[in-house]
Amino acid sequence: MAKFPESEFSPAEREAIRARLAAERAGTSEQIAALNRDFEGIVEANALVAVDDEHDPEGSSTAFERAHVASLLTQAREYLVDLGQALERLEQGVYGRCETCGELIPAERLEVRPAARTCVKCAGIRSR
Repeated sequence: MAKFPESEFSPAEREAIRARLAAERAGTSEQIAALNRDFEGIVEANALVAVDDEHDPEGSSTAFERAHVASLLTQAREYLVDLGQALERLEQGVYGRCETCGELIPAERLEVRPAARTCVKCAGIRSR
């Protein structure tokens, strides 16, 4: 990955980005903790009832809840990693550049997705 001049962001902008990423990381860490508590609660509640999900009238919904929370936990953990990588890109002077085409990622996209690594065009191509 090519290194771009750090002057693309002023020191104040870099600090604002750093603060935004840190806030996102803190919020995501809190979300992970809450989801862990939810997951543990589901598991504990299921330990008190029938173990046979197939024949338990509530079995399918508790299995769904457990799978849903597990999926949300995975997504939150991946996002936490993405945020850490975004901080690294900021320190390396490549934050805000598309990893695929090298163009600037619009500020609006970074506002909505602060860990974005690609521009909208390249993200659309990758998802096909």
